[in-house]
Amino acid sequence: MALFALSCLSCGMVEHGTPFIATIVISLALAYAGGLFARAIGVPVIVGYLFAGILVGPYTPGFVADQQLTLELAEIGVALLLFTVGLHFSLRDMVVVWHVVVPGAILQIALCTGLGFLVGTGLGWPVPASIVLGLAIAISSTAVSTKALEARSQLGTDIGRIALGWLVVQDIVVIMALVLLPVVSHEIPDAFTLAALLGKTLAMVILFAALLLGGGRWVLPQILRTTARFGSQELFTLGVIVIALGIAYGSATLLGLSLALGAFFAGLVLGESDLSYQSAAESLPIQNIFTVLFFVSVGMLFDPMLFLEAPAEIVGLVVAIITGCGLTFMMLMLVLGVRPHTAGATAGTLAQIGEFSFILTSLAVGLAVMDADQRGTLLAAALVTIILHSLTIRFYTSLGSYLDARLAFLTSRGEKKHRRTQARVVAAMQDHVIVVGMGRVGRVIVSALEEADQHYVAIEADWRICQMARKSGAMVFFGDATRSEVFDAASAQTASMIVVAMPDAFRSRRVIELARQANSDIAVVSRAHSDEEYEYMSKLGVGLVVMGEREIALSMSDYTLRQVGISAEHAQNIVDQLRIRLDGAADSDLPEAKSIGG
Repeated sequence: MALFALSCLSCGMVEHGTPFIATIVISLALAYAGGLFARAIGVPVIVGYLFAGILVGPYTPGFVADQQLTLELAEIGVALLLFTVGLHFSLRDMVVVWHVVVPGAILQIALCTGLGFLVGTGLGWPVPASIVLGLAIAISSTAVSTKALEARSQLGTDIGRIALGWLVVQDIVVIMALVLLPVVSHEIPDAFTLAALLGKTLAMVILFAALLLGGGRWVLPQILRTTARFGSQELFTLGVIVIALGIAYGSATLLGLSLALGAFFAGLVLGESDLSYQSAAESLPIQNIFTVLFFVSVGMLFDPMLFLEAPAEIVGLVVAIITGCGLTFMMLMLVLGVRPHTAGATAGTLAQIGEFSFILTSLAVGLAVMDADQRGTLLAAALVTIILHSLTIRFYTSLGSYLDARLAFLTSRGEKKHRRTQARVVAAMQDHVIVVGMGRVGRVIVSALEEADQHYVAIEADWRICQMARKSGAMVFFGDATRSEVFDAASAQTASMIVVAMPDAFRSRRVIELARQANSDIAVVSRAHSDEEYEYMSKLGVGLVVMGEREIALSMSDYTLRQVGISAEHAQNIVDQLRIRLDGAADSDLPEAKSIGG
């Protein structure tokens, strides 16, 4: 389809402008083709969307999409994306991370703005343009960050909470910058005028949040409940979209806030109600389409010739964003008490720039503070940071994990004393069970062991979960189980079994390797999230690998067979045979792997 569209356009079939339907259809067709190609070569689909934007942009031959229209549609996509994120992000999550994200984000913006200013002046840019450059590289892309968190199932983790809170603070700061830039572009006002403008903008944000969190917490869910009573799914979907975009548009028009920030707060309010899951389900397909258009619109801004005209400038900005700002993110989080692994993963997620930087630089060009070539150089660097985003996350996550082991001295004296006490108890244990991870899965397993009066030791990397478990009397070590110093405390040499209940496949593999090194006879139970993980676990000789979706399907099959009149024994036999067949399919190319799932 995309190739057909390209061939038609290259032959001149579209001669009279770029109508709405052509812009939408051709942009989505090329995004679809680019996404398929990106997946085929093993890179994120976002890269395919960005290159689709380059193809329909003004800097490449052939069809040129309506850039203004695409940008406006992209803004809707970002708003719906933030609305969906808000639905899954509770007010309690905001309160928990506020002490980290408010001082951290403000300091980070100041430091990164200073770094960008130094880079700009080093490139010979005027002072005003260098200041805008500094602020632009200090603001992360909300769309890119949230998509990365979704892809890694991290929205509900500490990484997701800190990243989203950080992005909210950044959005508020950039809104203030957008208000101040026209005022200070030609003449610096007095301190009183600046303070008044900042105070007015901040008051608008506080007023908007108060209205939504006050009356909106009751009004918005009530509107959707009333709509749901009519029994029309179309009306319910329409109601969700109207609430999301209506509040976003109102906040932007009446209060001067961003569409994205308004939509996020709308989702935050609805997320406290019992309608949050259905609201998310209804908005997701529409949000996905518009989010694709956002990445296409970013690609349209990019001039490929800049790589030949200003390669040194682009490389310098990319290094400043990924290395300079990335390390700034990480160091500030460490200073504020965030675990190194969490700090690293969060820093990697935020180490790129996007939509608000584009808006800021476009305003600066309109005010003659920055010229078009300078903006193009920044946009080229932004595109590179987005393309390299997955590698950036891996690098900083690995760096955080490395520092986890090297910064063990930061552990408090009380924690060390607690560990010594626990270590003496565990050292005396024989044939105990080690449970790694005290999340939703691990807590259930620990409860079962306690009911059976079975000795166990748990290891948990989240300090808050660890503390809550200890208050209930659980035997829990705090730390990263992939570190031998932490894992050794559980006395795997004398344990009979280890249950790896962590959702992270890479770290699970490392824990199993440590367990095998300590005790070659230890029985192992582990989670898996894909067929590839399932097969890899089988190579490690894991006694039982549980893949959540598969076990859900088998349990539902068993219940269904019994309900239609099949005897319990016959139904169980069918399910057992089905499990063996599925295991056989997974192990068909692994003749030496042990039987798993039985």
